[in-house]
Amino acid sequence: MVSRAPREDSGGRDHETRSPKVGAPKAVSAGVAGVAAGLSAGLSQMGVRRGARALLKVNQVGGFDCPGCAWPEPAGAERSHAEFCENGAKAVAEEATLRRVTRGFFAAHPISALAERTDHWLGQQGRLTEPMIRRAGSDHYEPIAWDDAFELVADALRDLSTPDEAIFYTSGRTSNEAAFCWQLLARAYGTNNLPDCSNMCHESSGVALTETIGIGKGSVTLDDIHLAKLIVVVGQNPGTNHPRMLSALERAKRAGATIVAVNPLPEAGLIRFKNPQTARGLIGSGTPLADHFLQIRVGGDLALFAAIGALLLEWDVVDRAFVAEYTQGFDLYRDAAGTPDWAATTAATGLTRDQIEKVARLFARSPSTIVCWAMGLTQQRDAVATIREIVNVQLLRGMIGRPGAGLCPVRGHSNVQGDRTMGIVERPPAWAGALGGHFGFEVPAEHGFDTVNAIRAMRDGRARVFLALGGNFAAATPDTAITEAALRSVDLTVHVSTKLNRSHVVPGAVSLILPCLGRTERDGDNFVTVEDSMSAVHASRGRLEPASPSLRSEMAIVTGLARALLGDASAPVLGWPALPWAEFAADYAAVRRAIEAVVPGFEDFEARVAGDGFTLPHGPRDGRRFPTASGKAVFTVNRSTPLEVPPGRLLLQTVRSHDQYNTTIYGLDDRYRGIKGGRRVVFVSPADLLSLGIADGAVVDIVSEWADGVQRRASAFRVVSYPTAAGCAAAYFPEANVLVPLDSTADGSNTPTSKQIVVRLEPVGG
Repeated sequence: MVSRAPREDSGGRDHETRSPKVGAPKAVSAGVAGVAAGLSAGLSQMGVRRGARALLKVNQVGGFDCPGCAWPEPAGAERSHAEFCENGAKAVAEEATLRRVTRGFFAAHPISALAERTDHWLGQQGRLTEPMIRRAGSDHYEPIAWDDAFELVADALRDLSTPDEAIFYTSGRTSNEAAFCWQLLARAYGTNNLPDCSNMCHESSGVALTETIGIGKGSVTLDDIHLAKLIVVVGQNPGTNHPRMLSALERAKRAGATIVAVNPLPEAGLIRFKNPQTARGLIGSGTPLADHFLQIRVGGDLALFAAIGALLLEWDVVDRAFVAEYTQGFDLYRDAAGTPDWAATTAATGLTRDQIEKVARLFARSPSTIVCWAMGLTQQRDAVATIREIVNVQLLRGMIGRPGAGLCPVRGHSNVQGDRTMGIVERPPAWAGALGGHFGFEVPAEHGFDTVNAIRAMRDGRARVFLALGGNFAAATPDTAITEAALRSVDLTVHVSTKLNRSHVVPGAVSLILPCLGRTERDGDNFVTVEDSMSAVHASRGRLEPASPSLRSEMAIVTGLARALLGDASAPVLGWPALPWAEFAADYAAVRRAIEAVVPGFEDFEARVAGDGFTLPHGPRDGRRFPTASGKAVFTVNRSTPLEVPPGRLLLQTVRSHDQYNTTIYGLDDRYRGIKGGRRVVFVSPADLLSLGIADGAVVDIVSEWADGVQRRASAFRVVSYPTAAGCAAAYFPEANVLVPLDSTADGSNTPTSKQIVVRLEPVGG
């Protein structure tokens, strides 16, 4: 039986506009409640038999990779038969839902009406079933044949005055094979305009790590997490965003690890974890995880790690042999570190000197330390400097290339790291020469647009065609009004998607929706590969019947577009590189042979990806080999001036709810934070509410204030008194994205500063 979409009330508005109910935040995660929530969401949308069949194949050898987060799986023999979390079950249910969006739906719903719907409502309508086009001047999508859609895109691209007027965006759920072909298509066409979701999340990590250790990826494996004696989790909420990480932390804790949580918000997953894979977790009290909680002020992380580094120097607990043999720049770093300015440090962090010194002692004594971080760090103004400071602390103690130690940026979407490895980057990859040599064309040398610059280019008329391989660009990006106007201003928008989303309802003059297979669905005899957050590459093979016979795989869509635009090796188009698109479409192993020939680390790709797969080489981790200019890891000097927050203002960060993954809204509850039935809430400390004269439960507009003099407003948010750090606040994205200006980005990475927004709260009607 097909599950119905959310009901509407008699006024024609969906129920999401109602005020949420607010209860006390939780101090424990997962357990029976987590199992029930995950299975309920999954089975209600997929059906019992089909849902059970799908869930038993998630993250299994011979099954499919979870379309949610990029946390790695244990070795095959160590995997549970239910190797998924609550939010993994929700992610599978979103994709494998029985709900369908047909041509009849689009005939009944004008685009202008769909644009008034919430992101949750749009996503809950179900799977897209056939290619659709919005023609110029129309307010409806209508069906279009696949070949006609491909020719329309090819004609639009050929009509551009330069290839750099086209933007080829990529989402983090795209497979390695499709991503490789997508960047090959863009570069063969003549542009490096390959923005992706990394630009908005972990670009700061990539920049900082490349500068300091020579490779923009983390240096640990899952086994290292299990072996670590000190794990510091900074700016990250694994209980919601990477729930299977909690199992790894529990294993480390039971082996004697100390865990430190650094976050403005207390997060249930790091307080106590009831592992649903164990009897102890289901019926027992669970495992306390964080031994120390540093409730840091938003943006105070740079000052914290600078102080820890200075203390390690003062206490002379430096690994001198490691520093002498494997690093450069130590003397400059040491001289600049000096003695901590405790007044400035405590003001910036909101922490006491005693708290900081206690954690610094843990670093000083630990034989194996891992620092993990996520978007709580990477979306700050000083994100790159902060991550470089973390690297300084780890270099002081020799914590790279040692079992149970290292740097661990925890990536988000399931193949976001693999996409970057495959060349989804707005500049020529290091192996551009090999790519051009293998396929017989010259790779463009000019840097293209990252995400922020792509929006600017569309806004300014310098880009006329926008193509997206997955994702929800309109909802994921900052400065919502400017981004939506930029999308509407171009000649053509093209979205390769599984479900309806915000980007489809802010179309260009002409807009195409090209529906693709999901990760869960069979793709003939082919399989694809993905790379997890710790550089492990493995196969993914969908098992479910496709949602519609009209769907095509990402590979079929990318190669279909390429053949229409550039021709094929068997039928070349004069003036374009003759590439084997038909062969790639028919046999994904042919793509993997091309990857093997071009991308370092993929030798013997086809054989090694069988079974559990393989881990890509990482010089710093594998042998303390640092691919920097000097061949050594680099100490850096990092200075920052904390943001000035005027009286009566707060520092707001955007966060996910527990019923959400990236821009996909599974439901309207945030169980761990006590929110039920709504998303327009702002979390503020009781002390700040008292000083501001605002009552818990009041309705306010959130107004952000910036140097450009433009105020941005997010309307009608319910105030929730919450134990966040003093002077700080939090609200969900994408609802709060409107508050982040396009030009407010992290120094060095151009990542939007969604975790550092100066705001005031204006009571509605006050």
